[in-house]
Amino acid sequence: MSRYKRGLVFRTLFTLVLMIVVGMVVASPSNKWRLEVSSDADSAGDVVIRLTPEDGTPTDVRIAIPDDTGENHIAKLISDGLKAEVGETYHVEVDDGEDVLVKKRGGPDFDLQVIELTVKGTRIHAQHE
Repeated sequence: MSRYKRGLVFRTLFTLVLMIVVGMVVASPSNKWRLEVSSDADSAGDVVIRLTPEDGTPTDVRIAIPDDTGENHIAKLISDGLKAEVGETYHVEVDDGEDVLVKKRGGPDFDLQVIELTVKGTRIHAQHE
């Protein structure tokens, strides 16, 4: 095998191993998540939140956010949107005005990710508790 092919094989294997390791680090299911909403909306847009139970099928929830919406109202819109879509599976509530708590209801632990945010000026950080 030529030196070039050995290098290519090594880089390919290294990349695959790295992807697996990063995937393990990123995916860390928990029984409770907090979405921290920071700053008001400078534009209208959407937030898409993905909830993925361990060994389960992901559910994406899209929530529309109007222009000039305050962070507390954004948290309420997210809470209401999640309750409407997954309220039977997860307990959802607003905490401290600008945070949204999402807890499992007896099912498996789950991963929560903000996979899309098109609202300008607003940041949403997901962290497990």
